[in-house]
Amino acid sequence: MRIAVYAFDSITMFHLAAPLMVFGEVGRLGLAPDWETRLWSDRAGAVRTVEGYSVGDVAGPRTLDWADIVIIPSWPLPLSPISESLRAKLCRAHARGTPIVGLCLGAFAVADAGLLHGRSAVTHWEMMPALAKNHPSIRLDESVLYIDHGDVMTSAGTVSSVDACLHLVRKHLGSAVATRVARNLVVAPHREGGQAQYIERPLAEPAGDTAVADVLEWALGRLDEPLSVDRLAGQARMSRRNFIRQFRLVTGTTPARWILQQRLSEARVLLETTGWSIDAIALACGFGSTVTFRQNFTSAFATAPSAYRKQFADHSHNDRVGETATSVGSGGRIRRG
Repeated sequence: MRIAVYAFDSITMFHLAAPLMVFGEVGRLGLAPDWETRLWSDRAGAVRTVEGYSVGDVAGPRTLDWADIVIIPSWPLPLSPISESLRAKLCRAHARGTPIVGLCLGAFAVADAGLLHGRSAVTHWEMMPALAKNHPSIRLDESVLYIDHGDVMTSAGTVSSVDACLHLVRKHLGSAVATRVARNLVVAPHREGGQAQYIERPLAEPAGDTAVADVLEWALGRLDEPLSVDRLAGQARMSRRNFIRQFRLVTGTTPARWILQQRLSEARVLLETTGWSIDAIALACGFGSTVTFRQNFTSAFATAPSAYRKQFADHSHNDRVGETATSVGSGGRIRRG
């Protein structure tokens, strides 16, 4: 397998090293001696990383004729479209049957080349809106770490590059080889969930001092209670129809969707900072049952609540908070402290 990794001035050392490390380990372990990785750029010579290091012995674009897989490991910031020359080279390689892989922000280069039109893709979560704006035909999926269409592949942010490269090893050499490489690199052979669990989802600031804004603040203190549209509209002293219209103008979403987002956000905080049981968290956040909580949480963050806690919990708080977080107030509300 001949793998060509694109290098450019201002690339980070990590993004350049991730594919070199994974694919290089295949050869170093003697698992597939015919695997070879080469760096290439728009011209032969050297590139300078964003950290200030010079990386030499970088081949020119003729490397694309040699490659079985072409990898774009990232893309410069601030974002700029790929050159017409690079676009043409990637398209020619793709037309010959060479898979094109965009890791992290490298998805932008693959999209600019027109290879993701009408397809699903993923990139770093912070840059998903920019990719959606630049290429509205692409269906973005924040719930996954990588998407492989066979001829084109994209991955989520930063460390997900390692996951994507291990996937390629697994795809071409089998699970046993991928697991051996992952074990040697001391990384998970396959990580559960997607990057949705890492995304910060701050509460949008309401536009102006409105009745809807007052209802938002009121509802946040009652997430454990039933919060139907009719109840919210009554609190705002509006008709149901007018309230839904005004709510969307202020928040950009529906009341039901907003309430669900706030309940899930509160659940993440409780999973990270308390030792409460999953049942208690489901109750505190207003989910009708633990099953409903698990289903909604898994759908939103591509991982189960227990797995999320294992990965993100602040264990220095769990024992202390767990001792005091068991009192239940009226209406089933769990009181912190």
